[in-house]
This record gives sequence, C-alpha cells and structure tokens, in this order.
Amino acid sequence: MQKFKIVFISLILIGACAGTVFADSEFTPLNFSDATYTPEAPITNTVVASTTPQQSTTTPTVTQATGNSNMQSAISQLDSAQVEVRSELLKYKSQYAEVDAQFKKVKEERANLAKQVKACEKKIKQLDNAKEKIRKNMV
Repeated sequence: MQKFKIVFISLILIGACAGTVFADSEFTPLNFSDATYTPEAPITNTVVASTTPQQSTTTPTVTQATGNSNMQSAISQLDSAQVEVRSELLKYKSQYAEVDAQFKKVKEERANLAKQVKACEKKIKQLDNAKEKIRKNMV
C-alpha cells in the first residue's frame, strides 16, 4: 500500500512537470522568438568583389551566413556577456585572495599576541607569588 502511494504521487509529480514543459508550443532552449527579439546591432552580410573572372554563371556571387542573423547576434552577445562575467570573476578571485592573505596575516599576529599576553600574565602571576612568599617570610 505504501509503495502504491509513492508510485502514484511520483506519477502525479512527473505529469505536472511534463504539462508545464509542453504547455508552451514555441519553446526553445534559449526562449528566443524571431518575432519578438530585436538585437541591438544586427550582423550585416558584406560582399567582396573578386578580381578573377568567373567561369560559370551558375555559381552565386553572394554567400549568405548559415542560420538566422538574429540568432547569431544573440549568440555573439551571450559570448561577450560571458567574457565580461569571467573577467569579473577573476577580479573577485584576486580580491578574495588579497583579503584571505590579510586574514591569515592578522590571524597569525593575533595568535602571537595571545601568546605574548599569556606569557606576561604568567610572569605577573609568578611575581605575585614571589611577593606573597617574601611577605610570609617577613612576618
């Protein structure tokens, strides 16, 4: 009975997730739609003139880029954003390394000062004990 409940709940959960995925009929992995997406700087195709005469008239003179120019523009924008994020990551890693080095230095200084404080307290305690012994001997 317990296994049946687990299987039933699992099937309901899988069905709910599958329903939300297939609900959008125009789903793409990057959620780009050519109708709604307008790039900031579209890629233009340039034609380069050839100095050698063409031998056949059936070859096209203009070559078009494969794929949609909007998608290519989006990919190039994502690439540039990725480069910016990576440079930001390197900046933060270097700052982290500097702070970590300072932290380790302060931690070592703190430990050394704590040892010195304990040593001074120990000397003060020894001097107090010596004074008490001298006072007892005087009486």
